[in-house]
Parts: sequence; C-alpha cells; structure tokens
Amino acid sequence: MENLKNTPEIILKAKSFGHVLNYKWTKKTIENIIDPLEKNDELENLLNSIGHKAAMGLTAALLEWIYWRFKGFGTCNEEIKQRIEAIWSSIENPKNTKPLVFDENLDFPALGFVNGPIWAALMNVRMIDTFYKQGSNFLQSELVGLVLLARHITPKKKYFDAWFDHVMEGLIETFPNQNLNKAVEIENSFYDFSNEPSICREFFFDAAFKYDEVKSKEALHNFISRIDCSSNLFCFDQKINKRQ
Repeated sequence: MENLKNTPEIILKAKSFGHVLNYKWTKKTIENIIDPLEKNDELENLLNSIGHKAAMGLTAALLEWIYWRFKGFGTCNEEIKQRIEAIWSSIENPKNTKPLVFDENLDFPALGFVNGPIWAALMNVRMIDTFYKQGSNFLQSELVGLVLLARHITPKKKYFDAWFDHVMEGLIETFPNQNLNKAVEIENSFYDFSNEPSICREFFFDAAFKYDEVKSKEALHNFISRIDCSSNLFCFDQKINKRQ
C-alpha cells in the first residue's frame, strides 16, 4: 500500500486539497515566513516545549498539509512526498536517511505563487533535518516558519488552528522537551534524543488513534515499510542495511 494515498479528514475540512489557491504571496509575507522569530515569541516558546522526535513528527505533518495544498499544482509533489517519508524514517533512526538537501545551486524559482511557498517549505525542512541530526537545541525554533506557512496557505484557517492547538496539547503532554540544559548552556550543547518515545503519523491525522508506545512503534514501522527506497532519493533501503 502506498503512503499518503488518502487525504486526512482535517485537511479536507480546511479546504486544503483541491481548492483554489487564494492566498497572498507578497514580499512582506515571504519575509515574515523566512525570518519569523522576532515576532513570534509565543509560538516559539510553545514549540520549545516538545521533544526532538515530536518536533520531527510535527514537521512531517506540517509538510503534509503543504503537500496536499499543492497536489495537482506545479511539479514538486513527488519530491515533497519523498521528504515526508524520509522524515518519518529518520524518526526511527536518523541513519536511515540522507540529508534533505534542497536548491544547492540556488536555481529553484523562489518567488512564484506556487514555487515560492514550496521553496520556503523545503528550505525550512532542510534546516530542521540538519538540526535534528546534529542534536541541536535550536531545532524546535526552526519550526516557527513552517507553522506560519502551512497556516497561511490554508483556506479555512479555523480548522488548521483547532488541529494545531489539539496536536500541541497532546505533544506537550506525551512528548515533552526533556532537555535539562539551562538557557546559558543551550548554545554549546547537544541533545541526545535517542531515548525519546516513538511517534507516528496517526498521532497527527487519525482522530481515533489513542497513543500507546507499542502501537506507535508498529504504526511508524508500517509506514516506513511502505517506502519505495528504490525511488525515494533520501531513504536508504533498510533490508540492504541489515544485510551489511
């Protein structure tokens, strides 16, 4: 069975699939999304309340909102999907995936009505992936722009807001940030997230899912097992890795 085959119900309710692209994409919008930290302290503090694996799960979920919004528009749908799959795979083990590099030659059109938001999303995800694999304490702060972007392009924002508030409440309760470093120690320290509990896509998009670590690990494994590593540019074939 293929991953991301069915659109999540909340995304359909928010009209984020198959709906006319009716958002604004101005220079000011771009600046607010690319450089969001000074004006979004409350959101940044909220995101810093969750652990690293939770932050990566939220990254994959936010990127999925963007994936469905632009499905059928432009030519990057498959690349976005592959990155979503890679993020979930890296939650199980960061060594499962290659770096989520993007636009290394700076030749991707960043200003277009469709390409602009996609560029902003994938550049943001590139930094999040890098910080995650480094164990950086600044990982969660990198999600601010992605949250703002996903919300900005959503037609019915009240559904996105309700989803985000519900998800964050659950993440803070179940996957709190376990980093015990003091603020003055954060910059030069690294966080070992290997012992954090597992998280899966169902936590974000299945209203009937009740978190249980065993069920979460199983759901995550099932998702990863459906990745076609022969075509996904960012995922290593786990069967080959095990033989080696």
